[in-house]
Amino acid sequence: MEATSENNFQEFYIKWQNEHNQHLYELTNASKTPPQQPQSDMFLSDLVERVISHYEEYYRIKTKWAKNDVYLLLSPPWNSPLEDAFLWVGGWRPTTAFHLLYSKSGLQFQAQFSDMLIGAKTGDLGDLSLDQLGRIDIFQKGTIQEEREITEKEAKQQDKVADKEMVGLSHDASSESTRPVGGTSLDIGSLVNTVLKPKEEGFQMLLQSADKLRMKTLKGVIDILSPIQAIHFLIAAAELQLCLHEWGKDKQDDQIAASSTTQLPAVTY
Repeated sequence: MEATSENNFQEFYIKWQNEHNQHLYELTNASKTPPQQPQSDMFLSDLVERVISHYEEYYRIKTKWAKNDVYLLLSPPWNSPLEDAFLWVGGWRPTTAFHLLYSKSGLQFQAQFSDMLIGAKTGDLGDLSLDQLGRIDIFQKGTIQEEREITEKEAKQQDKVADKEMVGLSHDASSESTRPVGGTSLDIGSLVNTVLKPKEEGFQMLLQSADKLRMKTLKGVIDILSPIQAIHFLIAAAELQLCLHEWGKDKQDDQIAASSTTQLPAVTY
């Protein structure tokens, strides 16, 4: 997959998604395995590590590719409008991981409520301990602060679209397009590259910071959970990501089909 990533990030992403889907299958099967300590925890931990390594590979290749075309990764053309609506600095918002965790925990708690009343331990996310909840809360507060700082940096970076260099260059470019024949010509293309270069580098640093926080958040949540709880969390994360992608594609396909069947009324002369 490494060679493909050097030529086409979209091809890499499609293959990565397919592997991610395979991991979801493995995670789902593992979640149904009867617990047999300590072999069970060792098996589950190994699977969790492989899935995390898969995420790390994605962000490693993404960081490399950002040096070639950071704008492509900030607004991926392979995403649907539905996915774009939830995008934060070219990916998922880190604090979403906590909302996902609490939502899945609540659903599993409700599903196992009757068993828990008689003292049965489910071992899944519905069985989070007070210690775990406290650690998650502290970690969430720190993540919120880091996310806010990156959001503020993003706003400052986007404001640079209207700095003196950009406004002056856009004026020169407009003037050049209306320049009389025989007048002095400016190398607008070269000027554009010069002005945009530092802004592109700024977006590269911004994306790298966002991706680092995404990975830090994912690994931090996993570290707080038991192996079987981590399995359930990764299942929920994969299901949401993959389904959102499919729902977005289906919605797009429906809209395209609807527009293609819409015909203009016949014109009578």
